[in-house]
Amino acid sequence: MRRLQGPDQGVTVINSATKKGVDNNTMSDSYEQQLKSSLFSGGNAAYLEELYEHFLADPSSLPDEWQDYFRGFEAAGHEGGGIPHGPIKQEFAARARQPRLAASGGVDESLIRKQASVMRLIEAYRGRGHRRAKTDPLDLTELPDVPDLTPAFHGLGDSDMDTEFATLADGGDATMKLRDLVSMLDETYTGSIGFEYMHVTNSEERGWLKQQIEGSRGKADLQKDEKINLLEQLTAAEGMEKYLHTRYVGQKRFSLEGGESLIPMLNDLIQQGGKQGVEEIVVGMAHRGRLNVLINVLGKSPSELFSEFEGKHDNHEDRSGDVKYHQGFSSDIKTEGGNVHLALAFNPSHLEIVNPVVEGSVRARQDRRCDKHGEKVMPILVHGDAAFAGQGVVMETLQLSQARGFATGGTVHIVCNNQVGFTISDPRDARSTPYCTDIAKMLEAPILHVNGDDPEAVIHATRIALNYRQRFHKDVVIDLVCYRRHGHNEADEPSATQPVMYKTIRAKKTTRGIYADQLEGEGVVDGDAIKKMLDDYRGGLEEGQTRAKSHLGMIGNEYTVDWSKYFRQSLEDEVDTTIKKSDVKKLGDRIIDVPDDVELHSRVEKIVEGRRKMLAGEIDMDWGFAETMAYASLLTSGSPVRLVGQDSGRGTFFHRHAVWHNQKDAGTYVPLRHLSDDQRSFTVVDSLLSEEAVLGFEYGYCTADPTTLVIWEAQFGDFANGAQVVVDQFLSSGEAKWGRLCGLVMFLPHGYEGQGPEHSSARLERYLQLCAQHNMQVCVPTTPAQMFHMLRRQMVRELRKPLIVMTPKSLLRHKQSVSPLSDLTGGKFHLIIPEIDDIKPKSVKTVVFCSGKVYYDLLEERRNEELDDVALVRIEQLYPFPEKEYAEELAKYSNATDIVWCQEEPMNQGAWYQIRHRLQGGLGKKHELRYAGREHAASTAAGYYQMHVAEQKALIDDALNGGRNTANSNKSKKTGTE
Repeated sequence: MRRLQGPDQGVTVINSATKKGVDNNTMSDSYEQQLKSSLFSGGNAAYLEELYEHFLADPSSLPDEWQDYFRGFEAAGHEGGGIPHGPIKQEFAARARQPRLAASGGVDESLIRKQASVMRLIEAYRGRGHRRAKTDPLDLTELPDVPDLTPAFHGLGDSDMDTEFATLADGGDATMKLRDLVSMLDETYTGSIGFEYMHVTNSEERGWLKQQIEGSRGKADLQKDEKINLLEQLTAAEGMEKYLHTRYVGQKRFSLEGGESLIPMLNDLIQQGGKQGVEEIVVGMAHRGRLNVLINVLGKSPSELFSEFEGKHDNHEDRSGDVKYHQGFSSDIKTEGGNVHLALAFNPSHLEIVNPVVEGSVRARQDRRCDKHGEKVMPILVHGDAAFAGQGVVMETLQLSQARGFATGGTVHIVCNNQVGFTISDPRDARSTPYCTDIAKMLEAPILHVNGDDPEAVIHATRIALNYRQRFHKDVVIDLVCYRRHGHNEADEPSATQPVMYKTIRAKKTTRGIYADQLEGEGVVDGDAIKKMLDDYRGGLEEGQTRAKSHLGMIGNEYTVDWSKYFRQSLEDEVDTTIKKSDVKKLGDRIIDVPDDVELHSRVEKIVEGRRKMLAGEIDMDWGFAETMAYASLLTSGSPVRLVGQDSGRGTFFHRHAVWHNQKDAGTYVPLRHLSDDQRSFTVVDSLLSEEAVLGFEYGYCTADPTTLVIWEAQFGDFANGAQVVVDQFLSSGEAKWGRLCGLVMFLPHGYEGQGPEHSSARLERYLQLCAQHNMQVCVPTTPAQMFHMLRRQMVRELRKPLIVMTPKSLLRHKQSVSPLSDLTGGKFHLIIPEIDDIKPKSVKTVVFCSGKVYYDLLEERRNEELDDVALVRIEQLYPFPEKEYAEELAKYSNATDIVWCQEEPMNQGAWYQIRHRLQGGLGKKHELRYAGREHAASTAAGYYQMHVAEQKALIDDALNGGRNTANSNKSKKTGTE
């Protein structure tokens, strides 16, 4: 036996062939120094680092001498910390640079070098063993050559195979023959699970993973009843698909066949999660396997699903519905640790877009439970392989995972890896990385690649992943390597593009069949029991029985939200949004109170001083003050507020300053968190530079919490272009498709300031185009008081509809765009703001309707020209269009014949084409409707400032004076044609 001992004790070397040894305790100090010099040579650095990592994780795992040695390092001021590759590594490097002294006295220095080579071999398996793992159930993947997984690569030969070496492994003995060690490493790292975890730099996490993997030799230790249960679940997964395949021939269902192990994987996550205290799980997944999950995991009634296949549906006059493989579902599941509420999120066909929606829903549920670490509520995301690698929202959502405003305590990601993306026949066309999961390495997330045809390995990988998530509260990925028995859908013919793959698939047994044979061979079940499982499951389907064994139906608990009350009112209902005068004073004092230990920046101090004057009534309110008062009044009356955007703390335009940064110590102070002892939570998040994932997250948050005012703010309105999928597929249509209510507010800065094509237009026309069936509200407030009442209305009204707001830019500091303090106690949100100047209605010949900033340009020019026959009316809510109020305004001006819609945007953009029929519908025979604004344009705005100024001047002049020109000069504008 050859054994490496402590650094000071030296080395006892016993040659297994001669049984002769030399005890280094009898050596001279001179020789000991020579040996230590050799030990710390550069070739042994990896071994020493490995020893030190074991010392950090568990000092008792090392001999006393090594413990003393490393404690001596730390006592000397070398801090190891969580990552032992800093000062300690530098120390090793310094030692390695020392001249090496030749060993003498009959000691074989090569033995020490061999030990270091063994450690490098072990590290190679840990880092690259996954490249040789047998994870492909089709056995078509050509495994790459990995030379450093061979002993020869490290200078170890046949003569070393029966030599015992220290392993420092978490599986096996402290010392093992090299032959046995290699066998153990092969079994652990190149079996049915490929473990990728050496990219994890945190030593505690990596050490824990190493122990889980090597302590089990990469295999599950399932009891007999667990194996039978596993077979039953595979039987259910396969039985469900075969039943649908024969009963509904040719209908799309996006079959799970080939990936049946997903069902026991999800069920095990739920059951094991329940044991560990998880009380809620939200699942997001695309089409593949969704129907199977609904039946065999969530417990949806088969008869209900069959009705959907047959085209039947509940009658909802205001619902369009959606296809069956987009539907969500909720139920309660019984576990040993208590009931777990399980929700499958609704989602559209847009791949991976449900990811941030699920994360937002989970965060809302965690906030409701005060579950700060995500121990009670857990997200699970099921991905496709090509989509996980290809869709940008995956990266954006992963980037949210540890950010303070979005963290959910870790997500269990399951990649249902078909090994083919739609019809792509070669993975090289689907991605540029070896694995579809490589994107997750940016988070240092552990990745477990597992063969879907080895169900026990699937369960083992699942439990490691869950335990990691629960322990470290970070994301983890399971790559479930499987296949599609059919094509992209049941009408597809996959062999046209994957002939070899599908020849193999059609010849192979199913996962259930393979596992049934295995258990029968082990004597766990017999053939009759296997057949009975199949017959019982199919019989239950025929009878329409619920098939999920642990399904309890929808029970609910203290955290369950009652959405029924949010159907009581309509968008036309008015509510009182005023606050008491005493509350104005009380809340105002709190939002301008600067603690003694907080020193404000001079510009911020000036803003606070201005707010003091506004509160005292010395000057009118600006936008920042009114908005802050809206939040303060909601926070103290029972509504939490969540405001998220890329610069929302201070406001992109330096107007909000909800967060004060102390100039003394860079600390922060948030006045809206110091209003009263019983106030609700105020969250303001300066988000990462993402639109799609962040907006999806906030939508998900809203669908799980109707009591919180949730606002997503774009830095400029057109930034929302990057999140258009969320707007189109969720925000505008979620209620019609799925019955999902949502009160999300979008702040989109909008206004033509001469800044060029980008950042002028928030694309108002797109939101108006999406409006129908009272699905959303689109508002363009022009005063601070309007902002105040609009925000309060969103929460006071017992109704939850998305609110799209074209927020101002230059108006934030416009001298005319202010409101008196009294508007907080005596006003309301006005759908239309009438003429404000003293103009006699009977003298008016032209009535100009408009929205937004252009009103103030019109007002200034009309006053300059002293026009007394033109009235200016602002439409503050464009959808639902205020038809009644519009008619009332027209009726005031009995002599007016020239009715104008004026906008800054080009004719083919903005509101004109979307509301023209509304404007025309309220006119009489004497009225003539015309357009005043920019001509049709491909770009949103002019890039040259002089051109912008000229266009703006022309449209203002046309609105105010165009009616005095000849009819022919405006013919094209009246008809709205180019």
